Amino acid sequence: MLRFAALLLASAAVPVAVPAVAADHHASAASEAERLTAWFDEKFEEELAFSPIRQTALGRRTDYDKIDDFSDAAIDRQLAWRRAAVAEMRANFDHDVLPADAQLSWQMFEWRLEQAEQYARYRDRMYILHQMNGTHTQLPSFLISQHAVEGDSDMQAFIARVGAIGRAMDQLLARVQANAVRDVRPPQFAYDAVIDESRKLTSGAPFDGEGDSALWEAGTAHIAALRESGTIDAMRADALRNELRHALLMQMGPAYRRLADWFEADRPNADTEARGVWALDEGRAYYQNRLAAMTTTELTAEEIHDIGLSEVVRIRGEMEAIKEQVGFDGTLEEFFAFMREDDRFYFSNDDAGAEDYIEAAEQHLAFINRRLPDFFGVLPKADLVVKRVEPFREQDGAAQHYRPGTPDGSRPGVYYAHLSDMRAMPIPALEVIAYHEGNPGHHMQNSIAQELEGVPNFRSQGEYISAFGEGWALYSELLAKEMGAYEDPYSDFGRLTTEMWRAIRLVVDTGIHSKGWSEQEAIDYFLANSPMPETTVRSEVRRYIVWPGQATAYKIGMIKIQDLRAMAERELGDDFDIRGFHDTVLGGGPVPLGILDKRVRQWVAAMKAD
Repeated sequence: MLRFAALLLASAAVPVAVPAVAADHHASAASEAERLTAWFDEKFEEELAFSPIRQTALGRRTDYDKIDDFSDAAIDRQLAWRRAAVAEMRANFDHDVLPADAQLSWQMFEWRLEQAEQYARYRDRMYILHQMNGTHTQLPSFLISQHAVEGDSDMQAFIARVGAIGRAMDQLLARVQANAVRDVRPPQFAYDAVIDESRKLTSGAPFDGEGDSALWEAGTAHIAALRESGTIDAMRADALRNELRHALLMQMGPAYRRLADWFEADRPNADTEARGVWALDEGRAYYQNRLAAMTTTELTAEEIHDIGLSEVVRIRGEMEAIKEQVGFDGTLEEFFAFMREDDRFYFSNDDAGAEDYIEAAEQHLAFINRRLPDFFGVLPKADLVVKRVEPFREQDGAAQHYRPGTPDGSRPGVYYAHLSDMRAMPIPALEVIAYHEGNPGHHMQNSIAQELEGVPNFRSQGEYISAFGEGWALYSELLAKEMGAYEDPYSDFGRLTTEMWRAIRLVVDTGIHSKGWSEQEAIDYFLANSPMPETTVRSEVRRYIVWPGQATAYKIGMIKIQDLRAMAERELGDDFDIRGFHDTVLGGGPVPLGILDKRVRQWVAAMKAD
């Protein structure tokens, strides 16, 4: 799972450029496309000015001492900018004379405005902070992992950002409180996570408690490195430490205490028994809105539920076949219990086991990297590393996730694993998760997008689209089998387990948010159809409760990519080129599924014309 979009909310107003001279409607398609691409890139720079965090994520040092504005007013400012930008595009360019790919860019630009409009329409129904890698943990993690310190000015910027986190927490708390007035609250388990994580971030030096707090540890390590390299002297190092201490004690720390104190005081008002968003005012409309945003389709909750039920039946059949292959004498449910409970399927539940997990993931990724040239014409240049999640945000049984590197390759992509409970990390699923988060999954898709040439920057380096990104990563799990992975039948069962997991999501997410399922009903359905450990299952179900619709993106996206490949194979016959197909899917950057359909069909038509 790819996580960074939560940090990319609006930050500050920027001026809208003066409209260009009206397009000559007789201009050639090529010149009009070139002019439009240049305009798109100007707009990307304007848009990027809203988000210092995004600038850093892309490897830039602009606004290096700032973080985003997380207020409702900032969201409104960015929405106004999007409306003006689309109006400017329509007024100054001729869509009809553009070549096909430029028309897709046009449609993408309009589509992004539609998404922003829908987000703004229902933002007062959303759970702002919760256990799913919320902004309260993402901001410290961002500073620790992405803010490079190479000199005194970088360290000053780091300290300024530590202080600015306090302002961001107050802005987010204001939104949480406003939604609570409307009785929009996540369940108590989400409150508990926010309280616990906030306390962890303000425990240890220079706060109370033993050890060092996460940002103090990271900041003092940067200062020590600068001192060791001779970049600063001892007096300057002391001064920087004092400035960091002040930012933590006087700006960030008090804001996190206000956040935790409010969540503790309001906790009795939250539901002890989790309910879906159907229970909110306009909840069903809001849920359909989230399904449309996450799947980029018009599928209804009922249709998605039925697709999930059908997929669960199909995958159970494939699981039965592997159960028979390994000679297990018992029912599939008994095989699930065997896979959950047998010690052979787990590393030791300690730091040594966590290290074993990371080493095994690296070995599987090394194998698949050797096979990539046979299936892709375009390969990623960026490196990938596997890391354990930082202690302050690590959760038992939580899903692994990926964080992109920079377009210039100066910072690698990172596959993060939650390894605090190794009994929630079965070995049979290790291989498939590595392919999903790394290559040929998230790392490959995102790196190729960032490295694209000849497409507008808003497409190559723009916003994440769940149905495309997660659909590709899930498709990659099965693709890895074609590439020679999963030689151990238990690992192949692990692959089926993760595909079943995504099929179950279609059933459970819609069950919770449109059919009134309880948390326990969702857990029971999950356990009846998967060998995943109960700790992981409970974490997953709670994820769906606070993040409605997101989990449906994976299987819907995968099915679309599979359908497009089947169409291309059928149309092209012996002329079908797997490398060309994959390059077409990835070669336009992240797109909604409807636009992906157009890209693939255009490629098929071009192949036929040759």
